[in-house]
Amino acid sequence: MRKYWLLMAVFSVGFMEFASAQVIISPGYPRGGYGRSYPSRQPRRIVKRQLQPKFDPVVHLSLGYGFPNLDANELAGFYNYYRGPVTQTGPITGAIDVQYSRSSSIGLMVTHGQVSANYFNYNNSTTPAMNGSLDNWSVMLNLMNYAPTNGIVAPYLRTAIGLNVWKQDYTDANGNKMGYLSDLNQFAYQVGLGVNIHLSKSTGIFMEGGYGKYIVHGGLSFKL
Repeated sequence: MRKYWLLMAVFSVGFMEFASAQVIISPGYPRGGYGRSYPSRQPRRIVKRQLQPKFDPVVHLSLGYGFPNLDANELAGFYNYYRGPVTQTGPITGAIDVQYSRSSSIGLMVTHGQVSANYFNYNNSTTPAMNGSLDNWSVMLNLMNYAPTNGIVAPYLRTAIGLNVWKQDYTDANGNKMGYLSDLNQFAYQVGLGVNIHLSKSTGIFMEGGYGKYIVHGGLSFKL
């Protein structure tokens, strides 16, 4: 009987040793007991960032013509006179910008425009009693943000702030200058959305709509 139990004990120990040898322990995971298994660790995928070629600064020059939407508001009003239709010229615009990254540039923008109108006396609505005109120059810091694109059409956002320089002239029917005129708004600004269409590597045309010194603006752009 003792031999029987001794054989059973030896057989049981041998079976346990055999069973424990069949457990697969995956590298990097804690050891598990009998009957437990873990998925093998997958190698980490390393995604390399695609490096873009180095960006070299570019100088842009643009020349254009626009339709003003605020300068006419600076024409003076006079007691017992009303203003007739406004004639507007320009503004003619010029900007030079240094594009220092793929998405941004900074530069200087200059505009020049004129507005004029006749004034009529309420007692005589057929013959002008006075003529008024404004000559305006503005100088603004010009900030441009470009939408990412590699195509022919390049959208952009323009923001510009600066100063107005005015010359105002009001003359009556006898050629006399009107005095005691109020100061005009010295703050100049422009916010616009536009698109530049590249005709070649160095030349393009642009169209822009916005608010400030002009409401519609278009012209030619060049890479220097």
